[in-house]
Amino acid sequence: MAVRLAGWSLLEAGQTFLLGYALARALDAGFLAGDTRVGLLWLGGAGLAVAAGAYGTGRVYGAVAALVEPVRDRLVTAVVARGVREADAGALSGLTQQVELARDALAGVVLVSRSFLFTAVGALIGLCSLDPLLLAVVVPPLLAGTALFAAALRPLARRQEAFLAADEALAEELATVCPGLRDVTAAGAEARVATRAGELIGIEQRAARALARQGVARVAALAVGGQLPVVLLLATAPWLLGHGVTPGALVGALAYVTQSLLPALQNLVHGLGTSGSRLTVVLRRLTAPAREHRSGDRPTAASPTGQPPGGGGTGHLGEGPGATSLPSEPGRRNTRPGGEHAPALSLTALSFSYGPASEPILDGFTLDVPAGAHLAVVGPSGVGKSTLAALVAGLLRPGRGSIRMYGHDVPGPGAAALRVLVPQEAYVHGGTLAENLALYRDTPAPEAELLAAAEAVGAGPLLRALGGPGALVDPAALSAGERQLIALTRAYLSAAPLVLLDEATCHLDPAAEARAEHAFAARPGGTLVVVAHRISSARRADRILVMDGAHTACGTHETLLRTSALYRDLVGNWTASPAR
Repeated sequence: MAVRLAGWSLLEAGQTFLLGYALARALDAGFLAGDTRVGLLWLGGAGLAVAAGAYGTGRVYGAVAALVEPVRDRLVTAVVARGVREADAGALSGLTQQVELARDALAGVVLVSRSFLFTAVGALIGLCSLDPLLLAVVVPPLLAGTALFAAALRPLARRQEAFLAADEALAEELATVCPGLRDVTAAGAEARVATRAGELIGIEQRAARALARQGVARVAALAVGGQLPVVLLLATAPWLLGHGVTPGALVGALAYVTQSLLPALQNLVHGLGTSGSRLTVVLRRLTAPAREHRSGDRPTAASPTGQPPGGGGTGHLGEGPGATSLPSEPGRRNTRPGGEHAPALSLTALSFSYGPASEPILDGFTLDVPAGAHLAVVGPSGVGKSTLAALVAGLLRPGRGSIRMYGHDVPGPGAAALRVLVPQEAYVHGGTLAENLALYRDTPAPEAELLAAAEAVGAGPLLRALGGPGALVDPAALSAGERQLIALTRAYLSAAPLVLLDEATCHLDPAAEARAEHAFAARPGGTLVVVAHRISSARRADRILVMDGAHTACGTHETLLRTSALYRDLVGNWTASPAR
C-alpha cells in the first residue's frame, strides 16, 4: 500500500515541478524571446500536469484508506481484548469513538505529511533546475520554519491532552449535576455545586489559553518557512539577476514558493498540529491500562430494595423492627371505602423494573400509609420517587407484589376513583377556568366552592387576574407555575381522598408551596403523599420516606436524622427554616 501511495503521489510531485519550470521556460524561451507559440506550449504542458496531478490526488485517497483501515482493525482488536481481559467499562467508548478518532487522525497525518514531502521534493528539484542560487535563498528559511514547527509538536500534544482532560472532567461533572438540579436546590447545595463547576471551568479555561498560546509557534513556523522566502526572493532579486538568474527563473521560483511550498507548509502545520496531536493523545489513551476506578463500579441510585438499614430482608418500612405501617394521625378518621379501618395505601412486597434485564427500581418494597396521614417522599434523582407515585396511581403495573388503596386493588376502577395524581407538568385544557377546575367532578361545582378551593391552595389571585371562573383559558399563555396552581385547585376540588403530588409545586416559590401543602394536609379526611421538591416539604410531613436504594428508610424527621445518612446530608445542606 505504501508503494502504491508513493506512486500516485509522484504525479503530484511532477505537477509541482512543471508548475514553476514551465512558467519559467514560457517566459525565457517564449514570451520574452518573442516566440508566443513556445510560451503557449509550455503553459499548455503545465495545464496537462495539473490535470494529471488532480487524477493522482483522487487515487491517493483510496491508497490512504487501504493503509489506514488495517491499523483501525488492529486498534479494535486491542481495545476489545483489553476490555475482556481487564473488565474495562470504558472499552465501549474506546471502540465506538476513540478508535474512529484515531483512524481519522491517522488518515489526516498521512495525507498532509505525504503532500508536504512530495510537494517539497518537486519544488526543490524545480528550483535546482532553474538555478542552484535560488536554493540558497529558499531552503534555509524553509528548513528553519519546519524545524520550529517540529520542536513545537510535543508541547502542543501535551497541551491538547490537558485541554481534552479538562473538557471531559467538566462534561462528566455537568452530566452528574444537571439531572439532579432539583435535588441540588432542595438540599440548598447550589453554592457548593457552583464552586465545583467554577473550578472545573477555570481549569478548562486555563488549558484552552495554554493551547492557544502554543498556536503562536505554528504562526511563527508559517511566517519563517513559507512567507519569509517570498520576501527574500524579492529583496535579493537584483543580486540574483546580476548573477545570471533569468527573469523567468525568478518568476518560477516565486511560483514554487507561493503556489506549492507555502500551501503545503500550511496544510502540514494545521493538519499535523491538529490531527497529529489528537492522534498522539488518543493512541496513548487506547494503549494505557484501564482506570482503577471505572464508572461502571460506581454505586447506582436506581435500585432501591425497600429494606431499612440493617433490615433482615423483610422490606418493611417504619420506625421499629418489623414495622409495616405509619401510625395514624391523632384526631383523623381512619375509615374509608373497602373496610372500616383499611389503610389509605398498602404496598406489599412490591417489585418493579423497566425491563427484564434492568436493575429493579423497587424490590420487596412494603409500606402501609393510614388514612389521614401526610407522607413526604425524598431521595436523589433517578432513585424511583416518580416511579413509586406512578405505581400507586395505577399508571404502571408492578412486576411482583400488590398495591391496595382503601382495600381496593391497584390498578382497578375502584381505586382510580379514590386517588388524584398531580404531576410535575400540569395539564390545562381550553375552555373556561370553571371547566378546568371541575374536571374531576361529576357535576359542575358552585362558584363559591371554586373560589374557596382556589383561596385554600393559593390560586385566588390567579383566578381574579384571569377574570374569574367564567373566564376563557389559553393554556399556552399560562406560566408553568400558573398551570400548577390550576391543577392543584382541581385536585383539591376532587372527591378522591388520596392526593399524590409528584413534584407538583416545583414551579412555585417556597411560600406558595407551603400554603398548597398545608391546604391538602388539612383537607377533611384526606391523605397526602408528596414527592418532595424541597426538603422543607419533608419537614411539614407527619412521616418521611427516604428512598436510598438498599438504605431506604421511613420515619419522622428526628428519627431519620439519627438513622439515615442521606437524610442528614440533605437536611444539613438546607439552611432555610420551613413553614410549619
